[in-house]
Amino acid sequence: MSEPHLRTLGLLGGMSWESTLPYYRLINQTVRERLGGLHSAHLLLYSVDFAQVERLQHAGDWDAAGALLGRAACALRDGGAQLLVICTNTMHKVADAVERAAQLPLLHIADPTGEAIRAAGLTRIGLLGTRFTMEQDFYRRRLVERHGLEVLVPEPDGRDFVHRVIYDELCVGQIRDASREGYRRIVDGLAARGAQAVILGCTEIGLLLGADDVDLPLFDTTALHARAAALASIGQA
Repeated sequence: MSEPHLRTLGLLGGMSWESTLPYYRLINQTVRERLGGLHSAHLLLYSVDFAQVERLQHAGDWDAAGALLGRAACALRDGGAQLLVICTNTMHKVADAVERAAQLPLLHIADPTGEAIRAAGLTRIGLLGTRFTMEQDFYRRRLVERHGLEVLVPEPDGRDFVHRVIYDELCVGQIRDASREGYRRIVDGLAARGAQAVILGCTEIGLLLGADDVDLPLFDTTALHARAAALASIGQA
């Protein structure tokens, strides 16, 4: 029996490394489940210094942030990567710049998420993420235009709380019950406004909030993106 042809994934990680860890595990688990035996993924990982990325984000210097990730993507391409995966939601703001720089296809995190939501028969969805993801249109617009979803975000105080917990706690490995309770209240608020489910639109949120914590269904972008990347790498997307 011939060996399967595996495409080499190029992972842009470290944003934060706390959420890059499950990407590696989930991608390899999916490949093993599909191919059996001792099979695992062909992948390269470029892990950036998140402190540098975070400074550029909060300074609003997205051109510099895009150039930084573009250089990293070129290094992955030169190492043999054939498909790019940005292991974070927020930095998909510069996804087009990264794809242009490396001249490689990029699997956008919003697409497997939107596809999973539509497959579940849902159309009105809450979105949690960084302030950039919740308030800017680069992410929400893709969900609306490509997947036909109505996207709700928390009220301003809720957005501030979600954003702060991501950067001050989850990105440095701190999991606090009080923050989980705060996220629960925010999800309840989205449900009261008609949300049928909630997107965990930051790859760290799944470290804090799980299906047993809230009444609404949760769509974990980390798990959905990693699985889609694995399937693409073995030609089963």
